[in-house]
Amino acid sequence: MESSVLRKDILAAAERSKDKLVRLVSDLIRIPNENPTGSQRGAIDFLKNYLLQSDIVPVEVASNPDFPCILAQIGSAEGYSVILNGHIDVVPAGERTQWRYDPFSGEVTETQILGRGTSDMKAGLAGLVFAMKILKETGAGLHGNIRLHVVSDEESGGQYGTRWLCSEGYAAGAQACIIGEPTSKNTIEIGQKGGLHLIFKASGQAAHGSLGGFKGDNAILKLQKVLENVHLLTAIEGHYPDNLLHALQNSKRVAEMELQTSGIGEVINHVSANVGMIKGGTRPNMVPDYCEAIVDCRLPVGVDHAEIEATVSRIIKMSGQTGVSCDFLWKTEANYTMEDSPIVQAVKRNAEKLWNIEVIPAYQWASSDAREYRELGIQTIQYGPSNTEGIHAPNENVDIEDVVNAAMIYIMTLCDLMGIK
Repeated sequence: MESSVLRKDILAAAERSKDKLVRLVSDLIRIPNENPTGSQRGAIDFLKNYLLQSDIVPVEVASNPDFPCILAQIGSAEGYSVILNGHIDVVPAGERTQWRYDPFSGEVTETQILGRGTSDMKAGLAGLVFAMKILKETGAGLHGNIRLHVVSDEESGGQYGTRWLCSEGYAAGAQACIIGEPTSKNTIEIGQKGGLHLIFKASGQAAHGSLGGFKGDNAILKLQKVLENVHLLTAIEGHYPDNLLHALQNSKRVAEMELQTSGIGEVINHVSANVGMIKGGTRPNMVPDYCEAIVDCRLPVGVDHAEIEATVSRIIKMSGQTGVSCDFLWKTEANYTMEDSPIVQAVKRNAEKLWNIEVIPAYQWASSDAREYRELGIQTIQYGPSNTEGIHAPNENVDIEDVVNAAMIYIMTLCDLMGIK
């Protein structure tokens, strides 16, 4: 359908309403909906009401009533289809004495919005919803449709959120997806590493603790010898085809800038290995007969599973211990969207125009809900406002300028993809 509403008119309407966007972020922050310790109901109901006030009909769906999702759509049934995805749940605020302000105050200063979830990711979600609202209220004629996916279970793994929506067909037919997860203003996330859990298990022989070192076989000490060489996994590199090498180099640059650690860029194209959990023993006065440890690994593009399995076997053999085994829990494969895809280039073009800086498509060293859409062949990017030092930490905040600019970039990108001149 031809639109009588021009792009400049839509952007002007957004500019006039930017104070309302800031208020939306603040209102969302004031609703405490920690995951897994709190309820998501208040935040979901608030956002449903907000959409209704904008004449956008929300539909609530859920596989678990404690973690509902919101779906909404504007535009025509046919044509190019873009999903806007964001999670509304936040990690727990933690010890309040570590905060300089109330984590759920939603306080707005001259330059920032304060509180848990500002960067991760209520500001990004608000920007996406605001963009949809502006396009709806201005009567923009869309050559296609925009579909909203709001989920309330990302921080605990997404089992009842994006993963479920994708498995149930709610993403079917979409060509592209924008997720408002936090990034730096000059980075578009276009790919991420896969996941693997290694579960090392050691069996020993129980004995009275008073005989430790003389009788029995201590499973904890056996496993300790194995874990000393887990770092060998980090020597394993990914295998990137030529058409991904430019984004790989971008990603290393971004990691160096963001993490401020010399050589940290190598984390992008190498396996990472973190001994995250260990448990063993029954009582202090018993020689433990069992111990296990879980090692979280992140896998770069093209990683060879056989090489990982061979390295794990070598690690166990080097320990010189018997009665040690390892279970492999392959979680996800590395996933990515091509740098030259329309969604990547549209966000890059508009972000560079607004910020007047170079904006780099790059891979992420962690993982997120983006993998669920990419596994369905949907071109997916992440771009959102944030101050990364406060994410999952005390004193989280976001800059107002970042929030407003992100929303404007969403609107400009949707205009491009929906054929609005």
